[in-house]
Amino acid sequence: MTLFQGNLVDTQEHHGMLRDNVGKLAGGFGRSYFQNCVKEGRKPVELWDALGQGGFLGVHVDEEYGGGGGGLADYNVIVEEVAAQGCPILSLVIGSICAPIIQANASEALKKEWLPGLANGTKRLAFAITEPDAGTNTHRISTTARKDGDGWTLSGTKYWTSAVDESEAIMVVARTGEPDARGRGKLSLFILPSDAPGLTRTPIETALAVPETQFTLFFDNVKVPADALIGTEGEGMRNLFAGLNPERVCAAAINNGIARYALEKASQYAKDRKVWSQPIGAHQGVSHPLAKAYVAVQQARLMTARAAELYDAGDPAAGEAANMAKFAAADASLEALDQAIQTHGGNGMALEYGLADLWFIARLHKTAPVSREMILNFIAQHSLGLPKSY
Repeated sequence: MTLFQGNLVDTQEHHGMLRDNVGKLAGGFGRSYFQNCVKEGRKPVELWDALGQGGFLGVHVDEEYGGGGGGLADYNVIVEEVAAQGCPILSLVIGSICAPIIQANASEALKKEWLPGLANGTKRLAFAITEPDAGTNTHRISTTARKDGDGWTLSGTKYWTSAVDESEAIMVVARTGEPDARGRGKLSLFILPSDAPGLTRTPIETALAVPETQFTLFFDNVKVPADALIGTEGEGMRNLFAGLNPERVCAAAINNGIARYALEKASQYAKDRKVWSQPIGAHQGVSHPLAKAYVAVQQARLMTARAAELYDAGDPAAGEAANMAKFAAADASLEALDQAIQTHGGNGMALEYGLADLWFIARLHKTAPVSREMILNFIAQHSLGLPKSY
């Protein structure tokens, strides 16, 4: 791909080489490979394994645990490049949550148990936080972990938990102790096997054309040993922020990659497709919307790269930047994808052109991992200093 070459959004010198290497690897699989995985109901194991063997899944993990010793800025490049080749792997976003949380907060035993496998792709973790009745208000989750002898017993329900069927274990956010006067429960994080007795799962039918399956999870007095606790009891909310800002950045990276893929396809089609002996791209009715979408996508990519850089630097401004990046990337990718489909005319709806079935993946990130409305609430309150609205 050529439209997005250059170092406009790269924050480190090696990012150009990293983009090239990941792009070539993922491009060797490509959009049709990903579509076939979805169509045939199989997982993109070959691509995942190749990314792991290439050292790309663990660039943000410390070297002492088998990672690349880089940070979120590197991982952002990788997630975007894979999506830009037509392979938007949502599980890469999970990798941006679990590994940083473990690295920042877990015991040395848990770090040694999980980080090397997460870094090379031989181990997988799902992440369970969302609940049917809690939504964005994580403080009000109802899944509880009660002390039980030397360990814990988990009870409750989780919703929209992705790729449990591909994961050896699940990182679960649960309430421990009684809620405070404001009804806010103290949270704790646990890792438990995905086949633990008492844990059942039900697939959720979705419009997403992705290999990952979404699940509702039911915890019926699931026994968890004491050493499954990540960090300190009751400090789960603080520990979560090691993973939630990266989650926003990598959700943005998925959409930035989708947008790049769409604009590459649209611009080439607009040059090749001729009507009345002239390429359709010569008409401003086609070229201007694509140019406008390109500007928005580049702005979203810049914000995403800056958010990742701030996170790696430990700058508190990373939270604001990560939220804005996710917001901008969702809107920009949908504009780019919509215009790419329009440029293709009827072909835009044909699956062989690889555009229409990306729609709901891109649309997902206007709602998740945090809704655009909650991002606007955050910006209004914390950036503009306006009264809290909820």
